[in-house]
Amino acid sequence: MSVNKSPIAFFDTLEEMPNPFKVPVQSLDHLMPEPPADAVSDYQHASEFIYSYRGSPDTFSTYRREIEHFLHWCWLIAHKSLREVVREDIETYVEFSRQPPKAWIGEKNVPRLLSKNGERIPNADWRPYVNSGGEYVASQSAIQSLFSVLSSFFNFLIQEKFLSANPVSQMRQKSKFIRKHQSQGKIRRLSPLQWEYVVEAAESLAKEKPAVHERTLFIMKALFAMYLRISELVETPRWQPQMGHFQRDQEGNWWFLTVGKGNKEREISVSDAMLESLKRYRLARDLPPFPGPGEPTPLIHKTRGKGGLTSTRQIRGIVQQCFDAAAARMRHEGFDEEAERLGDATVHWLRHTGISEDVKHRPREHVRDDAGHGSSAITDRYIDVERAERHASARNKIIR
Repeated sequence: MSVNKSPIAFFDTLEEMPNPFKVPVQSLDHLMPEPPADAVSDYQHASEFIYSYRGSPDTFSTYRREIEHFLHWCWLIAHKSLREVVREDIETYVEFSRQPPKAWIGEKNVPRLLSKNGERIPNADWRPYVNSGGEYVASQSAIQSLFSVLSSFFNFLIQEKFLSANPVSQMRQKSKFIRKHQSQGKIRRLSPLQWEYVVEAAESLAKEKPAVHERTLFIMKALFAMYLRISELVETPRWQPQMGHFQRDQEGNWWFLTVGKGNKEREISVSDAMLESLKRYRLARDLPPFPGPGEPTPLIHKTRGKGGLTSTRQIRGIVQQCFDAAAARMRHEGFDEEAERLGDATVHWLRHTGISEDVKHRPREHVRDDAGHGSSAITDRYIDVERAERHASARNKIIR
């Protein structure tokens, strides 16, 4: 295939992807006219690897993207099967991924496949890479993700006795593509001013259209106040967040039970302010002020249809609407720099912001446990005191 023509999507969405363990791949004629030797085996193993992460929508999407990119390159550019890939190929692929062909880059996310007459067909507008403007150059985090996923994939292939060596691990530690950092990177979060404008944007939306945006306001406050990850708000095969997961103990304290990263269950202490937000949200849904034990009502409901939200993309859209409204108001009121920085924010920044604010006045180990951090060292990254003192000691240095 020419680099002047974009490939089609090789894998479907989480909801539409067939179970490869039950429906083995027989042919790849629907993907390409002349697949390389061993392509069916490659695709079968890749499908099994990706499908095994179906319990976490975000992880599934990340792994599908990286494996799909790699198979596009292997089959369409290098004309190699997975068994033929060696270390030098990984280096060549990383160079390719840093600046892929322009024909492979889209300006926005679109559905990868479309439904037509009961069948799933490729969307001609879909592209493997997305860049909203300017020249596409893969970030360090993107390169890190590439190495991490491919290394896991090759380890999986070794465990399945499909391969005998991992070409990624042979170069990852000393790769010229990965920068080494003297210290941990700065936590990306909202400033107090940005958070104030963001939550006020959510409150304005809730006032204008409560039937829709009381949910928006609750989502924003839950992500911030309970340090939730976006995946902890949506229904997945491994976890369905319900109102009954807000639980009161014998002392009258409220906790929220969730299952987070690594399929780990944890209890999060619920503040009085968060409890008031829950009460407001429930009353807007015509529910009693507080949930009863085991109440099965979906935590984040669909505004159309029944059941709870199942797509992290919908949550991202809800949060982005608040970010955009806040940024517009900030520009109007003269906070152009803060508005510009807010343009880089993602949903996960809300979790980072909540942790960063609370670690200033709550015991570190309490924040650690509520956040689900594996160690206090992770929580320490959110403490800015040492960084601030370091800069203060340098402020008045004399040069001459």
